Amino acid sequence: MPAWKKDKKPLYSVSKSLKKMMDTETPVVLIDVRDAESAKATHIKGAISIPGDQLASYKDKFPKIKKAPVVLYGDDTGTGMKYFSLVRDWGYKNTTVLKGGFDGWQKASLPTGSGATATEIVYVPKPKPGVVSIEMFAKALDTTANDVVILDVRTDDETEAGKIAGAIAIPAEEVFERLDEIPKDKQVFVHCSTGVRAEMAYLTLKEKGYKANYLDANISVADGGKYTITEKE
Repeated sequence: MPAWKKDKKPLYSVSKSLKKMMDTETPVVLIDVRDAESAKATHIKGAISIPGDQLASYKDKFPKIKKAPVVLYGDDTGTGMKYFSLVRDWGYKNTTVLKGGFDGWQKASLPTGSGATATEIVYVPKPKPGVVSIEMFAKALDTTANDVVILDVRTDDETEAGKIAGAIAIPAEEVFERLDEIPKDKQVFVHCSTGVRAEMAYLTLKEKGYKANYLDANISVADGGKYTITEKE
C-alpha cells in the first residue's frame, strides 16, 4: 500500500469541480465546519453546518454508505484539514477538503446562501453518467489501445509511488489549467484512487468537449505499474 494512503494524507476538492458536481446534482455530503453563526450568515448552498468542535458527536448521523463523497470546508484549507483524519477514520475514504475553503469559494464568485442550513445529513446515491466499467478500463490497459489515453488525477505523491505505464499524470486540481497536455482526439479514461477526483476531472473534460469517462472504483498502483482494481463497498 502506498505511503500516502497509510498516512491518510488529506485529499482535496477544488471549488470549480465542486460547483460542477452541484450543477449536475451529483450527491455529495458538504460539511461546513465553521462556527454556527458564520455558517448562518453565509455558506455554500447545500452545506450542513456542523462546527468542528462538535463534529465527533455526529458520527452516527453520517451516511451508512461509506463510499459517500464527503467534502469538509472551513474558512480556509487548513481549517477543513483539521477534521479530515477524524472523518476518514470513520471509514469514509472519499473524504476531501475544499482547497481554499469558504474564502476561496467566495473569491471565485461562486453561489452562496444565508440563513439556517440543512439540519440532516442525507446521501442518496444515483446512477452516475460517464462511468467506465472495471472490465472496459482493464481491457483498455491490457490491449494498449491507441485510441485510448489514461489520465491519472491523483497527487504527485501518489503517482511517485506507482503509476500505470503510459498514463498521463495531472493532479485533479490542475486539470483545468493543463488541458493542452490531454489529447482531444482520443478517448480519455480518468482514474484516481477512489473515483471521487476522477469524477471531478471528468466533468471538467466533458465541459471542454473531450470524449471522456472515468473509473468509479478503488484502484491501487504499485511501483512498476502493476495495478489492482476493486469495486466500492
